[in-house]
Amino acid sequence: MKKTIKKGAGILLLVTCISYACKDQYLVVQPTGQLAGSQLSTKAGLDGLLLSAYSQLNARGFTQSASSNNWVRGSISGGDANKGSNSGDFNALTPFQRYEVQAASGEVNQKWQAMYEGVSRANAVLRTLSAAGADVSDVDKKRIGAEARFLRGHYYFELKRAFNMVPYVDETKDYGTGVDAIGNDVDIWPKIEADFKAAYDNLAETQDAAGRANKWAAASYLAKTYMYQKKYADAKTLFDLIIANGKTANGKKYGLVAKYANVFNAEFDNNEESVFAIQAAANAGSSDNANPDLVLNFPYNTGSSGPAGCCGFFQPSFELANSFRTNANGLPLLDGSYNVGANQLVTDQGIKSAEPFTPDAGPLDPRLDHSVGRRGIQYLDWQPHPGLDWVRDQGFGGPYAPKKFVFYKSQDKTLTDASSWTDGYSAINYNIIRFADVLLMAAEAEIEVGSLEKARTYINQVRKRAADPAGFVIQNGKPAANYVISEYTTAFANQDAARKAVRFERKLELSGEGHRFYDLVRWGIAATELNAFLAYEAPKLPTGYLGAKFTAGKDEYMPVPQTQIDIQKGLLKQNPGY
Repeated sequence: MKKTIKKGAGILLLVTCISYACKDQYLVVQPTGQLAGSQLSTKAGLDGLLLSAYSQLNARGFTQSASSNNWVRGSISGGDANKGSNSGDFNALTPFQRYEVQAASGEVNQKWQAMYEGVSRANAVLRTLSAAGADVSDVDKKRIGAEARFLRGHYYFELKRAFNMVPYVDETKDYGTGVDAIGNDVDIWPKIEADFKAAYDNLAETQDAAGRANKWAAASYLAKTYMYQKKYADAKTLFDLIIANGKTANGKKYGLVAKYANVFNAEFDNNEESVFAIQAAANAGSSDNANPDLVLNFPYNTGSSGPAGCCGFFQPSFELANSFRTNANGLPLLDGSYNVGANQLVTDQGIKSAEPFTPDAGPLDPRLDHSVGRRGIQYLDWQPHPGLDWVRDQGFGGPYAPKKFVFYKSQDKTLTDASSWTDGYSAINYNIIRFADVLLMAAEAEIEVGSLEKARTYINQVRKRAADPAGFVIQNGKPAANYVISEYTTAFANQDAARKAVRFERKLELSGEGHRFYDLVRWGIAATELNAFLAYEAPKLPTGYLGAKFTAGKDEYMPVPQTQIDIQKGLLKQNPGY
């Protein structure tokens, strides 16, 4: 088996039944559909509760916009991608690209519910741990409690950056009964910090399963929490330790995978670049264990010549694809000129697949063709992307297809789940944090404390990996496009120049991975960047974008769901502008 932590609604019950099947306690008939406290407080019961808390990472049972991978809010709202498909399919997602999300949105409420479900499960572990049975050692208690606090920290981190002011409920509260009514008028960053700090202090460096959080995953998440609060010196101190000493849960020293494409290949999951990931497994008894979050995000109508065949969502934007243009020296066009004149990528927008088309011949960052499926360029091991034949509605979503997190033809039915309606349920993990992300956050921290040269070193580590020809997309025995990329060979002129470099590097390196919108908000430049994005993208795709606008002071956060305000009888305060 490739994976270690499996997910699904029946995990807790299964673990408990296995633990007790041959014991005298089964002579006592428990209430149907319930587990007794004495069952849950055993080591097996507590680990079952903990696995249940892990299983909520992908928000199984909720909508795709609720998951921790954030492809909707993080990437579509961030300008990495258009909603895709066509205007009528899953049109509840269209407001995310137009910044028109409303408090009554079911998608918004789903995100709130999914993350608080994760909080509830983590709290259940901690509450039950206080009454742990005799078979739970002190070492077990320390580990289980620290993992639960890590997971609770994650779910609250998601809530904080999605909604800003949210209620904080710990294991001592019974939220939702009216007994412990809690408002959203207190900043919860200190609570999130405390959870990750407790996890960092109490978790071991290695775990018995690759998907479990370890000491260094907690350190990385704590440092990320510092970055969101602009505590750059604190973050730098931790990043120094992580980069020097960090290890994956299975003991591999942190590093960058040699080939960029392998970061998104299920055969290489839980590698040295994986800091903390949502685990997925195929053909493990149920598609529930596979990755459900990206099941819509494949080229459309591919038949047997391409992956999955459904459903044409999450099409990379024109603006993102242009961003991979480089100058003759292999550096990005940080002045924004990639969207101007001949620097714009040549596309097949409006050109039928049967009509001739020549792909762009200009200099490009090779990460483009690992991130964006475009006509004429080899699409993994399937075939060269045929263009319009694999796109549901170019006029709504543009000419491109997603390419990260797509399975290979050689993996179909082995690393994809054959038991469901689509092969799109794959075994590909999603890295919530990966080491390239850590290096680029570390570079940011160095810039903000004035260490520009150290920041340049970290940025160049990421670019050096991308520049290795061994990792280029190869077609007909040679690079599929004119790949020209280099490291920054001269010192940054000043702090502003360094900021531009690292921020753009995050855009390129982490595109389509759910980070962009949140980065723009924490940098305080969301309105400027996203309105410029809209000004460029809307004329090309007016059906999806015409009239859209990002409003500063409002659209940085989603509204508190009206359903939740109603349930709490007005105790929760709505975010500004809604």
